[in-house]
Amino acid sequence: MTELKTVVIDSVGLHARPATISVNIANRFKSQVSITYDGHTVNMKSILGVMSLGIPSQAEITIACEGEDEEVAIESIKKILQEQNVIE
Repeated sequence: MTELKTVVIDSVGLHARPATISVNIANRFKSQVSITYDGHTVNMKSILGVMSLGIPSQAEITIACEGEDEEVAIESIKKILQEQNVIE
């Protein structure tokens, strides 16, 4: 399992647009991808799951990938969220 612990820096948190983009990226991989915030973990391949977390600005989150392409998956998700100025 590969994990990324980071902080949401977007002033409105992990809102619909970057959440949708990250879910679309996560769905490209065979690995299981999850996101954890405030003790709650959801499947990052589900937009409803991600949005249900209500992740605000300055929230600490953990993205975890487990599977045959986990390294590439986590790097791709990290890159897209950084490009969208959502995480550090």
